[in-house]
Amino acid sequence: MLHINEEVSRCLLCNDAPCGQKAARALRALRFDNIWTARELFSQLNEAEIEAAQTACIHYDKPIRIAELRSLVLTQDSPVENKPLPSLEINFCDITCENPFFLASSAICTNYEMVARALEAGWAGVFYKTICKQDIREVSPRFDAVRKEGTPFVGFRNMEQLSENPYRMDFDILHRLKLNFPTKIIVASIMGQAEEEWIELAKMAEEAGCDAVELNFSCPQMRLTGLGSDIGQNPELILFYTSYVKNAVSIPVIPKMTPNIMSMTSPALACFYGGANGISAINTIKSITMSHDAEVSDKKTISGYSGKAVKPIALRMVHEMTGNPILHKAGIEKHMDISGIGGIETWRDALEFIQLGCRNVQVCTAVMQYGYRIVDDLILGLQHYMAERGITELKKLVGEELKNIVLPSDLDRETMVFPKIDREACIGCGRCFISCADGGHQAIMFGEDRKPRIVGTKCVGCHLCRLVCPTGAIGMAKRMPKPQK
Repeated sequence: MLHINEEVSRCLLCNDAPCGQKAARALRALRFDNIWTARELFSQLNEAEIEAAQTACIHYDKPIRIAELRSLVLTQDSPVENKPLPSLEINFCDITCENPFFLASSAICTNYEMVARALEAGWAGVFYKTICKQDIREVSPRFDAVRKEGTPFVGFRNMEQLSENPYRMDFDILHRLKLNFPTKIIVASIMGQAEEEWIELAKMAEEAGCDAVELNFSCPQMRLTGLGSDIGQNPELILFYTSYVKNAVSIPVIPKMTPNIMSMTSPALACFYGGANGISAINTIKSITMSHDAEVSDKKTISGYSGKAVKPIALRMVHEMTGNPILHKAGIEKHMDISGIGGIETWRDALEFIQLGCRNVQVCTAVMQYGYRIVDDLILGLQHYMAERGITELKKLVGEELKNIVLPSDLDRETMVFPKIDREACIGCGRCFISCADGGHQAIMFGEDRKPRIVGTKCVGCHLCRLVCPTGAIGMAKRMPKPQK
């Protein structure tokens, strides 16, 4: 039986795909968890067109099984068919944004042409690559990837520092972007070495017509001390520089936080007391990768780590801010908004940040992998989700999951959920048996018929088996009281 996610993950997402515009767009929609759009596009193609698309596929192994994917997708109901899609407009730091999707300050937004293409593609705005007065010299190579079981990459190593452009050139770029895209949100990210430099750069951002200024207190790979994450780890410096800049400009001031600390609360409170209008979080995580392909003169060093793998860490740190009583109240009263960053690839990833209290999200690594085009599925996926739930305003999703985040001590420990095996969907691979035997409670039997069976007297409901099942054949039964010992 064809597994949709497994098969569509094989798609190379070609540029100018030989399989045709509609087929390629449908496959991309599936890849980014936007089944509604895929269903609509596949329905516009007849069997002959699908067969031609499959024949044209240039996959290095074997063609994507487009015809089977289409058949599976078209059999699924569309709960939002013929329903109008809601607007994604939302207010962030008293700025109206057409949607919550922004480019993060990074290699994906380093010149006018790049940002213009992104804005034309549908991104609401940009946090431009950090501007400074230093002479920036990058290393080569400076990227590396952490892979797992054939995935393109789970994590991403990044040695990029700040903008290599002369700082006056960057402010001219930002000025032209705002002139040519007046409805888009242009944010200048800056980094200074002393209070006078922070203020000078912030004022230049304001004069260039930027909507806001981001203070980079978080870059983990600066080659000089006292910059980037060195500031973000020190609440006193955060308060000092935030208040200095806030008193110098009238546009919103948004410090960018580092994750290279034990707790986000103290630095975030320093931003609040310094008068910040918002916070960007998180930047990349300090790390070391050992790949020989990423060596610089046979040397390795600490650098930033991003990508899907950091999302749970980013969500935890966002919750430390939005779950804090003072900061939560500030968010409600629009004193300080949160912009979420970290591992956002699909609309569901973005939704998780929004449900924890973010009013927009920033994307970097996924764009580096797949291009600006992913904004289509970010927008449509979130719109279809809202239509399915009958939600007409994005702000109603902001923070809605905060009430469900509790301490481990508050969890129900008197009941359990047994795994439930769908014997028709099970292919008899035995992955569940191996994981339970070697990493669980030896609660699965695996006989000659190659069909696993749950041993109820041994099962503790940990659900390791469900997580390792490659076909999704293991689900969840009803919650019930734990068996008496």
